[in-house]
Amino acid sequence: MTVSDRWLLPDGVEDILPPLAGQIESLRRNIMDVCQHWGYQLVIPPLIEYLESLFTGTGHDLELQTFKLTDQLTGRMMGVRADMTPQAARIDAHTLAEEGITRLCYVGHVLHTRPRHMLTGRTPIQAGCELFGSSSESADMEIISLALEALSVAGLPAIHMDLAHVAIYQNLIADAGFDRDTEAAVFDAMGRKSLPELNVLLGDEAADSAGGRLRRLAAVSGGREALDQARDIVQGASAELDAALDQLGRVADTLSQQFPGIRLGFDFCELRGYNYHTGLVFAAYVPGHGDAVAKGGRYDAIGSDFGRSRPATGFSLDIRALVALGSSTIPAQGAIWAPVNPDPTLAVAIAELRHSDTVIRALPEDHNCDPGARGCDRQLVKYQGQWIVEKFG
Repeated sequence: MTVSDRWLLPDGVEDILPPLAGQIESLRRNIMDVCQHWGYQLVIPPLIEYLESLFTGTGHDLELQTFKLTDQLTGRMMGVRADMTPQAARIDAHTLAEEGITRLCYVGHVLHTRPRHMLTGRTPIQAGCELFGSSSESADMEIISLALEALSVAGLPAIHMDLAHVAIYQNLIADAGFDRDTEAAVFDAMGRKSLPELNVLLGDEAADSAGGRLRRLAAVSGGREALDQARDIVQGASAELDAALDQLGRVADTLSQQFPGIRLGFDFCELRGYNYHTGLVFAAYVPGHGDAVAKGGRYDAIGSDFGRSRPATGFSLDIRALVALGSSTIPAQGAIWAPVNPDPTLAVAIAELRHSDTVIRALPEDHNCDPGARGCDRQLVKYQGQWIVEKFG
C-alpha cells in the first residue's frame, strides 16, 4: 500500500461526517427516547461474541453475513455481530433471567460481510426493540405499533407494510416431507419469488397437496384480496393454517383503525431475513426504496438454545438509512463565536452560554477565520462592561 492510498476505506465502509453525523445522532436519540417512553430498557451488547452465541437458532444467512476472527486468549472462534437480536435474546434468557415480561431496546453498529441491498453499506446502525415473555397477539401489536411510531419520528413518507406468517410456510413444508436439498431449494425460490423455479420444483405436486399449496401461495400478494385467496388455497389443510390467516386478518383490522395512513399488504413469499422467526412477521417499505426500512416479528425458538425458553417478538431498523430517506433533521441553530480575549469575564459568559447553546471560542490561529464557515451566526461582544450575544452583520 502506497502513502497515496492509505486513506482508502473498504467497499461499503464509510466515515460519517458533519452534518450527517449530527442528523444520525439526533434521530438515534429520538428513537431511543420513544422506545424508552414505551417501557423498553436500553442494553448495550458487546461488538464481538463467540460464534456459538451469535448463531444460536439464527440460520445460515446470518452466518454468511458475519465476519469471523480467532480469540487470541482462548483460541476459540468469535464473530463481529451482524444482527443484535440474538444478543438481546441471550441477555434476556441468561444475563437478566427475569420472570414475567421483559422489554429491551438497543442501538449500535453491526457489520456485514456484504451489503444486504445495493443502496446500503456494510456498517448499518441498527436500532430495535425486543419483547420477551408474552405469546399474546397484544405483544405482536405492541411491537408493530412501536415500529411504526419509530418510523414516524424519522419523518418518512407514506409507509407500506407487508404482513406474513412464517407458520404457514413451516406447516406446509413439514407436511410436504421433502428431503433437505429440495426444502432448501424451495425456501430460496420462494424468498426470491421465482415462480418458474417453483414450477420446476413443485410442478408435479397435486394442487391440494402441501407442495401444490406452496406453489400456489407463492403467486399470491396484495391487499385484502390476497388474504382471501390464501384462505381458498389452504382450505381444509389444517387448523394451524386457518389460525395463522385469522391472526393476519385481525392484526390488519387493528392496524387499519390505529394507523389509517399506512397501506397494508400480504406477501406469502416474505421469508428472506426471517430465519429464526416462528409466527407473525412484518416489513415496512417506503416509495422508491426497494429494501425494507424496518422488519421484525415473532421468534419463540431462540431462548431455548440459551437454556430458557421464552416467547419473543421484536423489530429492527437502520438509523443511517432512515436519515437518508426521511425528512427529520436537527434544528438549524447556529453557534456563537467568541473572540480571542484574556478577559476572565469572557470565560464566565462562555461557560454560562454553553449550558444551552453552542459556543466556539477562537484560538490565536483563528485570526483569519470566517466564523460563518464554522457554523456561527452570532458572536460575543463586550458592551458597557458586559458580554452580550449579537447576530453577525
